[in-house]
Amino acid sequence: MNLFVQKPKYEPVSGLQRMEGENAQFEWLSLNEDPQFVVPRGRVLPGWQMLEADITHNQPSAAIKLYFDLGNGFEEESSVYLPLKLGRITKRLFWMPWGVKAIRFDPLESEGLFTIRHLRFVWLTPWFAHDRLAQRLARMHHRWRGREKKEVVPSLKQLAQEQGVHWRTLAMAEYNATFERMTTGKSYPEWLSNQVLPSREEVQQFLAQAEYKPLISVVVPVYNPTPELLSACIDSVLAQSYPHWQLCLADDASTDPRVHKILNSYAASDPRIEVVIRERNGHICAASNSALEIAEGEFTALLDHDDTLNEDALYQVIVALQDTPNAALLYSDEDKLNERGERFDPHFKPAWNPDLLLGQNYISHLGVYRTELVRQVGGFREGYEGSQDHDLVLRVTAEISADRIVHIPKVLYHWRATEGSTAMNSTQKDYTAEAGLKAVASHVDKHHRGAVAEHGHYPNTYRVCWPIPATAPLVSLLIPTRDRVEILKPCVDAILDRTDYQNFELLILDNGSTCSETLAYMEAVAKRDERVRVLPWSEPFNYSAINNFGAQHAKGDIIGLVNNDIEPINSEWLGEMVSQVCRPDIGCVGAKLYYPNDTIQHAGVILGIGGVAGHAHKYFTRNASGYFTRLHLVQNMSAVTAACLLVRKSVFEQVKGLNENELTVAFNDVDFCLKVREAGYRNLWTPYAELYHHESISRGADDNSKKRSRASKEVTYMRATWGKRLDCDPAYNPNLTLVHEDFSLR
Repeated sequence: MNLFVQKPKYEPVSGLQRMEGENAQFEWLSLNEDPQFVVPRGRVLPGWQMLEADITHNQPSAAIKLYFDLGNGFEEESSVYLPLKLGRITKRLFWMPWGVKAIRFDPLESEGLFTIRHLRFVWLTPWFAHDRLAQRLARMHHRWRGREKKEVVPSLKQLAQEQGVHWRTLAMAEYNATFERMTTGKSYPEWLSNQVLPSREEVQQFLAQAEYKPLISVVVPVYNPTPELLSACIDSVLAQSYPHWQLCLADDASTDPRVHKILNSYAASDPRIEVVIRERNGHICAASNSALEIAEGEFTALLDHDDTLNEDALYQVIVALQDTPNAALLYSDEDKLNERGERFDPHFKPAWNPDLLLGQNYISHLGVYRTELVRQVGGFREGYEGSQDHDLVLRVTAEISADRIVHIPKVLYHWRATEGSTAMNSTQKDYTAEAGLKAVASHVDKHHRGAVAEHGHYPNTYRVCWPIPATAPLVSLLIPTRDRVEILKPCVDAILDRTDYQNFELLILDNGSTCSETLAYMEAVAKRDERVRVLPWSEPFNYSAINNFGAQHAKGDIIGLVNNDIEPINSEWLGEMVSQVCRPDIGCVGAKLYYPNDTIQHAGVILGIGGVAGHAHKYFTRNASGYFTRLHLVQNMSAVTAACLLVRKSVFEQVKGLNENELTVAFNDVDFCLKVREAGYRNLWTPYAELYHHESISRGADDNSKKRSRASKEVTYMRATWGKRLDCDPAYNPNLTLVHEDFSLR
């Protein structure tokens, strides 16, 4: 594998201060966004190297960078970037060029405290380096994902030859891409520049062959818009590559005479444009209904009077309709336009997510509805102004099946962010939040008896509190453990002391403990609290098997899978999870888990990250809003972690529990959740059940060849069993990364 292991010495040169004193928790203080160490010349051999780093820090996330001076100073182009994983050694390959004069090492990208616990360079043989490079690309790069590892390097060499570059140059560019974070704030323009749009010829060719080309009526309520923005709005419809549209403009008694002049001018220029002039101002719902009255299309698209459509918006709707001709609602991703007309803040949405929709109108723009259905539910309800779209989508989706709701993962709508608009800041219009709450409350009153809607943590977000049955169901909490009383005792004591919901039993599944102190504690707590039982399990550690064993002995109607390193934070945690899992259409319910340093450990599982699955919003701070406030919203997820998971016992038995043959340690919870989803249930994550998780500290790491072999087999099993479904999570978006857990761009 390697010939030389080098632990480089590093000297601070800029933006760094050593922390002094016995009570200092960290060794160094970064004073700015560019702290720098220098590694003296001659410390690192040229060739393939493995960088290994473990840096503890007080930041939500961190990354290090290496720079090389080849005689012209330190250059960004040849830098090596490595995002850090807190509490463990992080590794990556890099190529150390010949003739390096000096190496610069930047430990953080921000102000903050840190300690370098481990830093070394390992010189690798080319064979080993190529193997590791191929392995990462096959698992984590969208171009190479799914390829056999042995195919990657030959394919890289062939592609490099075609492009006229050295294969190592191409290989490292692809490899580096698996570490890069394209944040939606900083890199959206770059992301846009890489998007390939269909040519006019391709559009025309597709439409010529398309069998289903319905008329789409674009409904626009108008009231005193800025004239230039109104014209831009109408021009965006005129520019549509799909020609079969009708533009229905309803002016709500605008007082600006320029508005009528613009509307009449456009109507005279194109027969597809129709205008209704209302004599009295009735607000947006009344105006939208006036536009709806003249809509002749099979579908109705909603557009605000100062927003714009992407030129292929309606075309992409038609493309989607070819695959799902019975669709009743189609919606797309969206972004915003600033006052200079620049695009920013893209919202890449999940597929149909009914629980998320109760928490916020994530569907929003572009929304395209079957016109007949909109009329059937009564159009736009007056009294819901400000959240009329949210009210409409709740009423429409209540009448149709999930397979008639289609998400188009493309940015087709540009929402104008002007001063005072909700696009600029949702706090700008308080009435919209009140109207939204009214819409959600109306929906749950009609369709979910006993549920109560209330305002959420952020403006224009909501929480639905679900009822617990009059006879509270018994919950059986299963806690596998072995020795380590210092972990088990805080977990069990905290659950017993900090849980408002009282109807539970706690089954300690003892996997061969030999520690006398642990055995004494288990005996004592079982005597002290009648809710506690200790069940011995003498087989080798198998997480799936031991929990299946526990489920067989559980008396409750609800099974709770709980790690032995969990500590509740809020006393309502179990009651919240029970209220969710008692809903007949819900399968698994997961909680919001934090590391002891108050950063996020688990906020739902996203399929495909790292090849199989990763945790959403990992390492975000406790008070972070998350991606479009999703850290504070109940939502459907494909999977949740079994570190704290509730499921009805009937569902657990229906899918035959956890896979104790192929998945003895890892991914058994993901596999279980996917089986539950396949059985027709929705899995759910709630932020209102909060617990600390001292992640897997009793199980240990996969740090020997036997464990690594087992882990590799588990990954292979998951890929073979679930295949492409791991790469297209409906709770996520195909435009977002499958490398990182931060919702950055792919």
